[in-house]
Amino acid sequence: MLVHALIREDGTVGADELYTVANTLGMSDQQVRLCVKRLVTEGRFTHEGRGRKAELHATTDTLHALAPNADFLRHAFQQDAGLAPWDGVWHLAAFAVPEAARTARDALRETLVHLGGAPLQGGLYVCANAWEPYVEEAAHRFGAHSALTLLTTTDLRRGDTREPAELARLLWPLREIADRYDRLSRITRPRLTRLTGPAALSPAAVLTIAVELAAELTRAMEPDPLLPPQLLPQPWPGTRARKLVARCWAALHERDQGETRPALFRLYADITREAAGRAAH
Repeated sequence: MLVHALIREDGTVGADELYTVANTLGMSDQQVRLCVKRLVTEGRFTHEGRGRKAELHATTDTLHALAPNADFLRHAFQQDAGLAPWDGVWHLAAFAVPEAARTARDALRETLVHLGGAPLQGGLYVCANAWEPYVEEAAHRFGAHSALTLLTTTDLRRGDTREPAELARLLWPLREIADRYDRLSRITRPRLTRLTGPAALSPAAVLTIAVELAAELTRAMEPDPLLPPQLLPQPWPGTRARKLVARCWAALHERDQGETRPALFRLYADITREAAGRAAH
C-alpha cells in the first residue's frame, strides 16, 4: 500500500520519498528493501539505481490494477450523493469449476467476494450492483469463463426473508463494515485538522498523511460490498467517513506545490469533485 500510494502520475516512485515516509510510519529501511525486492521479483515494478537515489517504475499491469479501485471509489461517492439509486435488481453469479482446477475456483471465489458478492449456496453468489463486466473479466483471466453463469432477479428470498434491507443484513457483515468506517473517521479527523490548520507541513509530512489516509480508506472499503443506501441502516458510517476523507484530499490537493506528486492526489481529488459537481446539478 505504501509503494502504490506513492506512485506518481508518470508511473514512478522515488526511493528517497519511499524511505522517508516509511521511516516516519515506523518502518525500517530493511522492510522497504525487502518489499521493493519482492515487488520487482513479482514483475509489478522495475528498478533503476541504488539506495535512496533509485527509482521504481510501475509496470502496465500494476497501473491497470489500480483502475478498478478508482471505479469502486467513484461509485461509492456517487451513492453518497444520491446519484446511484438501486433499481431493485439482484445480480447473481454461479460457477461449477472441477476439483482439478481448484486454483482457478478459489481465485474466482475470492474475486466475487472482493467485488461485493455474498454466498447464497455452494458456488452461487449475489451482489446488489451490476458487477458483470468485472466478474467476466476475472473468469476469463482464471480460465473459468465457460463454467460461469450470470443472471439477475428482482425476487430474492432466503428462507422466509425477502425484504431487501433485511436480506442485506443477513447476507453481509454490516456491523463489522460499519466499525471499519468508524475507525476511518477517528483517524481522519485529526489529520484533517492538521491539513486545514495554519501550521506549515513538510513535504514528507504531507506524503505521510496521504499514505495513512489511503491505507485506512483501503482497509475500510475492501470488505465493503458498496450496497445501495436503500439497503443500509441510516445514517451509514461509510457516508460520514468518506465525506471527511474527501475534505482531506481536497486539502492535500491544495497543498500541492506543482511538484511531481503521487497520482492519488489528483485521482481522489478529481473523484470527490466530480461527485460534488454532479450532486449540485
